[in-house]
Amino acid sequence: MDGPDLQIENAISERLKSLRARAGLTLDELANRSGVSRAMISRIERAEASPTAALLARLSEALGLSLSAFFADDGPTTSPVSRHADQKLWRDPHTGYVRRSVSPPGMPSRVDIVEVDFPPHARVSFPPREESRIMTQHVWLFQGVLEMVIGETVHTLHPGDCLFMDIGDAFDFHNPSDKPARYAVILDRGR
Repeated sequence: MDGPDLQIENAISERLKSLRARAGLTLDELANRSGVSRAMISRIERAEASPTAALLARLSEALGLSLSAFFADDGPTTSPVSRHADQKLWRDPHTGYVRRSVSPPGMPSRVDIVEVDFPPHARVSFPPREESRIMTQHVWLFQGVLEMVIGETVHTLHPGDCLFMDIGDAFDFHNPSDKPARYAVILDRGR
């Protein structure tokens, strides 16, 4: 791993260490809250492992954050405009999906906007999380086909479709096609 991937892994490593310290949690406490093993958290904090989206979401939730807030800057708010060139990107190592944080960081808003490029046949599963029951999201599809699996229900989205959902329940994002899907997630943290 080198170049931008190493920079991203180092940034995730430093961010996780900083957020865990700010929350006053030991590795064991974060492991218990998140359901992620102490060994894996330690490897992520040493930039020896690249977390998947689902794993990073579990760690973020255990720290009381959305995934968007995990990637947000802690610096002072300087502009209500988020320039495309400055928006943070992250690639899931398991599926290859690319996540772009669109919302201007540090704004006094409960809403985060994320753009996702989702590869053909990719699937990301999120387990039920009681801590997330206060959060909701809209998934708005721009391109391709996306299946949103919530419990036993499958919602097939086509360009222009938008699904509202509670993110405390177990759910999957699935691209059943041979073409990439592109969509936005508009997350309301509910706080």
